Amino acid sequence: MALLPIYLYGSDVLKKKAPRMTVVTDDDITLIQDMLETMHEANGIGLAATQVGVLKQLLVVDISGADDDSAPNPIAIINPEIIEDDGESEMEEGCLSIPDIRETVTRPQLIKLRYHDASMKVKVLEADGLLARVIQHEMDHLNGVLFVDHLSAAKRTFLRNRLRKISKGDIDIDYEFVVEKKKHRR
Repeated sequence: MALLPIYLYGSDVLKKKAPRMTVVTDDDITLIQDMLETMHEANGIGLAATQVGVLKQLLVVDISGADDDSAPNPIAIINPEIIEDDGESEMEEGCLSIPDIRETVTRPQLIKLRYHDASMKVKVLEADGLLARVIQHEMDHLNGVLFVDHLSAAKRTFLRNRLRKISKGDIDIDYEFVVEKKKHRR
């Protein structure tokens, strides 16, 4: 297993929609293991493939340190699709791609998720609370959406300088990261 660098805010890959997976290869199994190791090393509870620069509908979640012992941990989720949701919940979120920023985001409280496991078997999972939130946060990544995109324009303006510093790599974090340099046209 290997630790993977995490792409930070401002990187183009974080704004791209990842394509669905049709097969799981040995390389994908290794990617899942590497993503779990990377997430744990960075003290995260969820990680999407796009956050490590891979455009695939794949995410991993492990909330084993949280209150909900009934959640499957860890779990690899391929091609996730929310087929039902209910309720509304506000909770503070953070992100390994946007370190040192935490803000309150509103999301559905309960979700019913259809996905493929690492064997490409179709599964259905009902999740609520933290598990539902983490899955939705990571699914957003697979669709090129960041948690700060859910914030008001005023709040994003307030965070602009901090986000700009992150996008330049001007951040002190304990995990390897990548900052994509933008190509500018003249």
